[in-house]
Amino acid sequence: MKIAVPVDHANDQTSVCVSFGRAPYFMIFDSHSRVAKYIDNSAVASQGGAGIKAAQTIVDQKADVLLTPRCGENAAEVLKGANILIYKAGASLALGEVRAYLDGKLTPLSEIHAGFHHHGEK
Repeated sequence: MKIAVPVDHANDQTSVCVSFGRAPYFMIFDSHSRVAKYIDNSAVASQGGAGIKAAQTIVDQKADVLLTPRCGENAAEVLKGANILIYKAGASLALGEVRAYLDGKLTPLSEIHAGFHHHGEK
């Protein structure tokens, strides 16, 4: 199983990023090999649609699960369309959140926010 997590840094000591679409990196943890790899989030600098682009990155990585503190509705639709489960992560170390998920201690993310469509426009 592949578990995706938005993270602040590309190393094993990184914490979970509070933003899914604007996270600098994604950690992709393979539960079979127990190896984490880190990929750049190309959506981080997008002017719009960052959540959708980030979700597509997770789909392209063939993740089975996303652990994130929050997720917008458009990104959630992309993920759900690819049968990727979304679980609520805390703001702790990413590998700790993966461990908590594997131990059955995380719950599905139930609050999907509307996103920040046209954020900052007047």
